[in-house]
Amino acid sequence: MFKINISVEKTIKTFKIISTLEAISFLLLLLVAMPLKYIWEMPQMVKIVGMAHGVLFLLYIAGAVYLSQLLNWTTKTLVIVVLCSILPFGPFYADKKYL
Repeated sequence: MFKINISVEKTIKTFKIISTLEAISFLLLLLVAMPLKYIWEMPQMVKIVGMAHGVLFLLYIAGAVYLSQLLNWTTKTLVIVVLCSILPFGPFYADKKYL
């Protein structure tokens, strides 16, 4: 197995970027794409933004699990950070509180 030597600071910075993008994509999905689909019958944006959000969500979860091991988070902290990903502004809170 390969050992990857990435600094903790760089890992946290990368996670913060993913976290911010995930939060923005979720807000775009809720505030732009969903109204376009259900009010103006334009479902194309949901497919595009939804796919981007799905990928970013998976990266967020994987990053949270990786950081929990790297930073020795308790299970409670990991659960809170993961639950923050399902709230519209949750990732911003998790960044400020736990990173």
